[in-house]
Amino acid sequence: MAGCADNPAEASLMGWVALGLIGIGAFALMMAFGLRRNIWMLGGAALMLGATGYALQGSPDLPDAPVSAERPISNDGQGLRELREMLFGRITGESPYFLASEALIRSGSTETAVTVMLGGVSSLPDNAALWTGLGTAYSAHDHGLVSPAGKLAFNRAMALAPKHPGPPFFYGLALVREGDYAAALPLWRHALALTPKTAPYYSRIAMRLALLQRMIALMDQQARTTAQ
Repeated sequence: MAGCADNPAEASLMGWVALGLIGIGAFALMMAFGLRRNIWMLGGAALMLGATGYALQGSPDLPDAPVSAERPISNDGQGLRELREMLFGRITGESPYFLASEALIRSGSTETAVTVMLGGVSSLPDNAALWTGLGTAYSAHDHGLVSPAGKLAFNRAMALAPKHPGPPFFYGLALVREGDYAAALPLWRHALALTPKTAPYYSRIAMRLALLQRMIALMDQQARTTAQ
């Protein structure tokens, strides 16, 4: 088991295998109880929604890490931090603000994380990356909701850098975490349209956009099945 934990690909595979086994078991139970076909469809849609949501909001390509009562669950996976560095740069003038804010969010000190990012935009008011980080910090502090202050920060970032994919992508991510998939969809489409196809992060944005579209389609399918 230790080998799987050290290998991201194997850890990801084990996660999807486990999810597949759960799905097979669920359908076997539905068959055993002789449930109607529309119930089968509803159950399948629910399982697919769970799988898509897992891949959309998490980092399924990374291994699991143990969670203890002393360590709050992070609101930002390593994969998303890497994507942020690809989009905005790894070693830049705003990097210390991002590193401090992200560490504070992981520790649960979200109010201080907002304060750090407010200090950043005060020092560099024309920096779109910092305004994006401020929007993300507000979202974390507001328990995953995109408050008016968060929207203002993200919109300011997009106004400062209208041709940069970073602000609309992270604005969309905040909306995904809030559960407003319909509002996130045009933002991620816009982010992908702004991304050169040769960029190393193009496939990462495209993958999340495809998952979001799949999530919305599954939700629509589930709603139609429930209404029958």
